[in-house]
Amino acid sequence: MNSELKINDEEILLIELCRLKFNDAHLIRIRDFISNISDWNYFGSLVKAHGVGALVWHNLDKHKLQDGIPEEVLASLRGALMISLSRNAFNTEIMGDVLKLLNAENIKTVLLKGLALENTVYGNSGLRQMSDVDVLIDRKDCIRARDILLSNGFDSLPVKSVLHKLIISNTGKHLPSVTKNGAYIDIHNDLFGVKNNVLTRMLYTNSYVIELIGEQTYIPQPQIFFLYLVRHLNSHEMNDESQLRLYTDLVVMIEKYPDEILNYDLIKYASEAGMSEILASHLGPLRDLWGISFSEWTNDFINRWYNQDSLNKFLFFLNSPKDNPPSDKAMVYRHTIGEIPGVARKFIFILGDIFPSVSFMKKRYGCNSFWKVLMYYPHRLGKIIWLLRR
Repeated sequence: MNSELKINDEEILLIELCRLKFNDAHLIRIRDFISNISDWNYFGSLVKAHGVGALVWHNLDKHKLQDGIPEEVLASLRGALMISLSRNAFNTEIMGDVLKLLNAENIKTVLLKGLALENTVYGNSGLRQMSDVDVLIDRKDCIRARDILLSNGFDSLPVKSVLHKLIISNTGKHLPSVTKNGAYIDIHNDLFGVKNNVLTRMLYTNSYVIELIGEQTYIPQPQIFFLYLVRHLNSHEMNDESQLRLYTDLVVMIEKYPDEILNYDLIKYASEAGMSEILASHLGPLRDLWGISFSEWTNDFINRWYNQDSLNKFLFFLNSPKDNPPSDKAMVYRHTIGEIPGVARKFIFILGDIFPSVSFMKKRYGCNSFWKVLMYYPHRLGKIIWLLRR
């Protein structure tokens, strides 16, 4: 931990607990911080906001670190683990239904993010809190997969515009979520943007087989998966939100797969994807705050590309992970448009975004009247200004 950083004891303690492997020095430091914490309410609110209650309880319980922590805080942490276990079991059950349907049609499904991490680095113990389930399916199969689910008891969240249905596989990070009994499945067909399809193809092709409640599915190999998680975290930060849960994913992956992840190929792939600064800016906190030791050449890479502002941003998000007012909506919007392949598709997306369906407008602006909805359409023309702004 960098001692020069302006960060309080509650925040340091939380960072220290967001990992799976501990040495004696870690445990001594954690006990020292526990004895000095003055605001346990703040600590508890941080744990909840960052979505790591289940993991924090597991680590405190496993290493007998509860002494000195108020019982109401411990009870909340225990509760977080119980809720996470239940939610993950529910998502796994629904995913079993999905896999049964897609496997019958020979559609390869690769698990991503929470469910993939829970079944690998976190040990399938409810430690990785998650809400929805993300999967990667080949672009040629993703619409067919979606239609199969919709024909077998799943529903879909609405598409913003009838125009977007024309380019449904290119309108965002994933297809509109399909849902069943409160579970949400997000089908991705691209992970690194249209200019870096080779990395998505590598992740998809090189994934390995596991069994999930009796059904075959796939898990990504560690290195490209790690790079995708970095990119996913960066996309959250572009939208002015970031959780330690997502940084912890990177920490525990390095703890389990250090040699597979931290080699020259990681730097090469990041460079090819235009992600050198993004990667360095997320390895930096792992080194400076979690104390992860990197090789000399990795540190050289971090120091060459690292932007000090990224550490300041991390510290801001540490205190305020969500619900921050967007700092640059125009930049995020231009980035979204840039990820859509082809001029024609970009035009269709923009047109559909400016003139979405009436049902979407009613929900977006809280109107029940058709005539009131019409009054809000001119407001959406402001997005054209976002595209022109520099």
